Amino acid sequence: MLKRYTFWLWVAAVLQLVTAAVHATSLFVQPEPADDTQRQLLALMTTYRIDLGAGFHRSMSDLVTALSSCFSFVCILGGAINVFLLRRQAEAGLVRGITVINIFVFGAIFVVMLVFTFLPPIILTGLITLALGASWVVSKTGENAL
Repeated sequence: MLKRYTFWLWVAAVLQLVTAAVHATSLFVQPEPADDTQRQLLALMTTYRIDLGAGFHRSMSDLVTALSSCFSFVCILGGAINVFLLRRQAEAGLVRGITVINIFVFGAIFVVMLVFTFLPPIILTGLITLALGASWVVSKTGENAL
């Protein structure tokens, strides 16, 4: 089982979809300030609107929400494509090519998470990248039976 690239690709797809679901919950939770400094910071992040030109006035909270939702959408896209390829039993060369694209995208996301975020997204994106890498390595060994 561990020597089949499809196993590792299923693991990656499930992790991508779980990461999207877990991360999307953060879009619906309001942070609770622990002290007056945090209360002031959160108030400024949600009420102070920056003039971004062309009539756009957004708060930092708006920008964070947009970027945060995009991360969830990227995870859904990656997971959905991988599930689609696996269910269709796509040709191994095509799956390997898509896996390489996934590795580059989620590897870059992992580096960004490693530098700018905290433990849960670092762990989840790291596991996704690891599973994608395992799928690619196993597919190169020739033992890639569906």
